[in-house]
Amino acid sequence: MNIYRHKRVWGLAGFLGVCLIGFGTAWAIDVKLSAEDAQKALEAGRIPMEKANLPEDVKKVLQQASLAARVGADPEKEPCGASAILRTKRYRLEAFGRQEAVESKKRKIDVRMPEEFIKKVMDMPNMEIEVQLCGDDEYFAEGAVIELHQGSKRIKPIDIGKAERGRKNEGQGPAFRSRFTALFAYEQFDSNAKSVFVVNLQDGQEARIPADFSKVR
Repeated sequence: MNIYRHKRVWGLAGFLGVCLIGFGTAWAIDVKLSAEDAQKALEAGRIPMEKANLPEDVKKVLQQASLAARVGADPEKEPCGASAILRTKRYRLEAFGRQEAVESKKRKIDVRMPEEFIKKVMDMPNMEIEVQLCGDDEYFAEGAVIELHQGSKRIKPIDIGKAERGRKNEGQGPAFRSRFTALFAYEQFDSNAKSVFVVNLQDGQEARIPADFSKVR
């Protein structure tokens, strides 16, 4: 029996609106997910958020989610160190699970993701990454390019998003923070290999973001 059949599902816009939020757990990146894996990922996102009733508890859940999906510098130790958040399939599904919990509390009914959305995430051919770094002026990240290095292999993204205009950095280090996204096709890289994302800026500076894919699902 379809476990979602008797539960209200929410609209397309609501789910698309949370696609940019999520987190990973331990082990290696899962390129192929079974239906059971997908349900477990939804639950892994939903349960912690169901238990988070205070604003500080919700904040903690989201911080832990971000940390689990991050490679490169730890923002707690290096606020301006280069890092990236890997938006894998599990990342997306766990984000939906957390949003299910939020909507369920708000509506006081069980809100669940439609099966067609689960299938769409499971079939995603690309992993999106969000690169975060600091520089000396607000436009420092414009025109940045990125490659994924795995040994001697150099993998280019299939798309790079426009970098955000830098925001003022309130902490130590360079004056501005910026971020941009890039898409890498799963079929082009080894999802278990230790890797390095190499970012080159227009001023000639380079940022290297070590990525141990064995620790991100």
